[in-house]
Amino acid sequence: MTTPVDVKPDGDRDVILCRIIDAPREKVFAAFATPEKLKQWWAPRPWATPIADYELRSGGNSHIVMEGPNGERFDQPGVFLEVIPNEKIAFTDAYSKAWEPREKSFMTAVLTFEDAGAGKTKYTAHVFHPTVADRERHEKMGFHGGWGICADHLEEVARA
Repeated sequence: MTTPVDVKPDGDRDVILCRIIDAPREKVFAAFATPEKLKQWWAPRPWATPIADYELRSGGNSHIVMEGPNGERFDQPGVFLEVIPNEKIAFTDAYSKAWEPREKSFMTAVLTFEDAGAGKTKYTAHVFHPTVADRERHEKMGFHGGWGICADHLEEVARA
């Protein structure tokens, strides 16, 4: 199970999850880079990720779908803003494919992967929202618990 690290956001529109993952950052990054691996951990169980179609590169398109046990569906189109292998992934839902602006953005996320010694990775998910209300909505949706569960699943996949 991942080890939480207490990190406070700088602003009132963002949230942060930081964990120490017991796997080298190359393997943690690979769990993002490979759609079949991402499908194994992206959604907190019993939710599933049946669709993970993306080009993991700066400017690449992304389409990820999460489905709940009662038929819920959460469609996540977006674009990768910056990808630095084994170090950083920044993505947003402000754009859909080919940099086409979406009517309403919900978030931009910056994920970083740092060496934490002894074959471990410091994984930080810093999520920015357009408004305080959007941040509050994300927290009510279960950001801290859900993204924490997903970090634990991520560790399982990276260690396999």
